[in-house]
Amino acid sequence: MSRHPVGAAAPWRFRHLSAVAVVVLVLAVGCAPSRSGSLGPAPAVPAPTTGVPTTAAVPGGPASVASSAATATTAAGTSAPPPPSVGPVASSRPANLTLELWYVRDGRLAPTRRTRPTTVATSRLALAELVAGPNPAEADAGLVTLLTASEVSRIEAGVATVRLPDAPDPGTARLREAQVVYTLTQFPTVRRVAFGTAAPAGRVDYADLLPAIVVTHPVIGDRVTSPVTVSGSADVFEATVSVRVRDATGRQLATAFTTATCGTGCRGGYRVTVGYRLDREQPGTIEAYEVSAADGSPTKLVSVPVTLAATR
Repeated sequence: MSRHPVGAAAPWRFRHLSAVAVVVLVLAVGCAPSRSGSLGPAPAVPAPTTGVPTTAAVPGGPASVASSAATATTAAGTSAPPPPSVGPVASSRPANLTLELWYVRDGRLAPTRRTRPTTVATSRLALAELVAGPNPAEADAGLVTLLTASEVSRIEAGVATVRLPDAPDPGTARLREAQVVYTLTQFPTVRRVAFGTAAPAGRVDYADLLPAIVVTHPVIGDRVTSPVTVSGSADVFEATVSVRVRDATGRQLATAFTTATCGTGCRGGYRVTVGYRLDREQPGTIEAYEVSAADGSPTKLVSVPVTLAATR
């Protein structure tokens, strides 16, 4: 049996063992579980400048819909602040409001209107307009006010408490109160009015101070177009209300009639539309009246001076 010299075999064995050791080391490193040390907290991601959170869909999962009120979650796992306000919300309150004012004509209540800038103190504004009195066109038509001063001290449970100075003429005290009651009860917060220590009163308590026919539309000074709608309330024979339109010369342009919802001893509402023809704009008059059962003549007539627009 041949033997290799010890001196010749030793270098080969060392080279072989070194190669095996390298292979074993590589396999050991590749098969060992991976480990990583902590790199510290992840840097925070700044919130989007638009204030709108962005969400990503998860593959294989349901889509996520973000509510505008919910906070967004950033990539760092922190909660972003809610979206910033985009500015004040526009108010739905109109810039102007229209007041119904009740003045006096021929010893009876007569309505008109005012358009003023919107305010929360509507009752105070309405009473101030009553005290100010009619405008020139209304005064020319015979409207007056009996109020020289007034003040709403409070409104509670549908009752407005109003202070009035003593009436110069005691005979007009009730009519003056009626002006206040009819004007303030147009507002939903007021159903009755109390004067001093007297029991609160509503419109029904002063209904006898209305004329037989009341025209609430149009009012004195309005500009009307054809056809014009005339409305109001009436207590007339067989509830029949007649309406006519007159031009600047007094010539009758058109007539119409309608039936109120109640009549002959009770008051009902009415509404009628009447058309006219006119070649140029001019002053005119809307008249509402009852036809006399005796001779057919107009009676209980109410005249409303207006401006008549030309027809095309």
